[in-house]
Amino acid sequence: MDLTEPNNEDGTGAATTIPMIDIARIMHAIPHRYPMLMIDRMEDIVLNESAVGVKNVTVNEHFFQGHFPEHPVMPGVLIIEAMAQTSAVLVVESLGAHAAGRLVYFMTIENAKFRRPVGPGDQLRIHVVRERRRGNVWKFKAVARVDGVSVAEATYAAMIMDR
Repeated sequence: MDLTEPNNEDGTGAATTIPMIDIARIMHAIPHRYPMLMIDRMEDIVLNESAVGVKNVTVNEHFFQGHFPEHPVMPGVLIIEAMAQTSAVLVVESLGAHAAGRLVYFMTIENAKFRRPVGPGDQLRIHVVRERRRGNVWKFKAVARVDGVSVAEATYAAMIMDR
């Protein structure tokens, strides 16, 4: 999408916002399911631009059984996956109903940094911002925070595909 084009249906150029997306709508938008569904809801969605994904981390997460039983830590790669899922839902919601259930594949992950461990009881708030879009390829910058403190960040690109 050309950034000079209106990004809403009424043609005014005003950003279209959605205050919240619940788990049912997330599951309609992307095909991920337990144990790989990494976000519980989304907030502050600005179509074609940004969103915040929310992941409530509990001690019952399957990965804590082996990572690490004595000191449970959410694997960094799953934090990156939560970022990607937040972006994927934003992409699908931005493209409209015809995009629901389409697959979004990683193409690149750059500058991933992990600043502190995430564990049971933490709430990840994943802030994603679209950097650009060219055709079916979208690039995002994401920062995951717990209690307002950055715990991870990355820049990544993904391609939306038909199944």
